[in-house]
Amino acid sequence: MGTIRLVIVDDHDVVRKGLRTYLMTEDTIDVVGEASSGNEGVEVVLEQNPDVVLMDLIMENGTGIEATKKIIEKNPACKIIILTSFYDDEKVFPALEAGAFSYMLKTSSAEEIASAIKKAATGENVIEPKVAGAMMNRIRTPERKLHDDLTERELEVLMCVGNGLTNTEISEKLYIGIKTVKTHVSNILSKLDVQDRTQAAVYAHRNGLMKEKQ
Repeated sequence: MGTIRLVIVDDHDVVRKGLRTYLMTEDTIDVVGEASSGNEGVEVVLEQNPDVVLMDLIMENGTGIEATKKIIEKNPACKIIILTSFYDDEKVFPALEAGAFSYMLKTSSAEEIASAIKKAATGENVIEPKVAGAMMNRIRTPERKLHDDLTERELEVLMCVGNGLTNTEISEKLYIGIKTVKTHVSNILSKLDVQDRTQAAVYAHRNGLMKEKQ
C-alpha cells in the first residue's frame, strides 16, 4: 500500500490540528488538506483529490452530509469516513445514503482512526459498534407507513378508489351500504393524510398497494 492522501474536514481547529499532528506521524498517511466547513471541504477535496476524507457532520456553511453527497457525485472513488459525536438514526442513515464509506465516533482513539483510514484505502469499511447497533434496530423495526393503520376492509375500499370506482360501485362490489362506504373513505383520507379520493388513489399506486391486494 502506497501513501494515503488524506483531507480533514472539521469546524474545530483543535480537532483538526490534533488529528493532523498524530496522523502525520504515520508513514503511510499524508494529510494533504484541511477544511473548516462542508462547502470548503468540497473545494479542498476536488482540488487535492485525496484517497480518504475524515468528515465531521455538524458544521456551518455546509453540513458533512451535504459535502459527502457532493464529493461522491464528483469523485465516487473517494472514501469518506464520518467522524462525529452523533450516532442517532437521523444522522447515520442520511450520511450513509449520501455515500459515506465508514462511520466513526469522536470517542475513538487516534490509533483506531488511523486504522480506519488505512482500511478505507484498501476498501474495508469500519462502522462504530454503537452505530451498527442503531442500524440493526432500524432493520428490526422498519418504519411504519400511513397505510399500516388501515383495516383490511379499508384497504379493499382504497383499492376500489384506486381503480376509479364510485361509492355506488364500491357498495355493489363489496356488498356494503353507501353510508358505510362513505365512512370508510372518510377514514382512509384521514389516516393517509390526503385531501381527496384522487390523492388517495395516487398514494395507493405509489406505495404498491394495488399490486399487493390484486
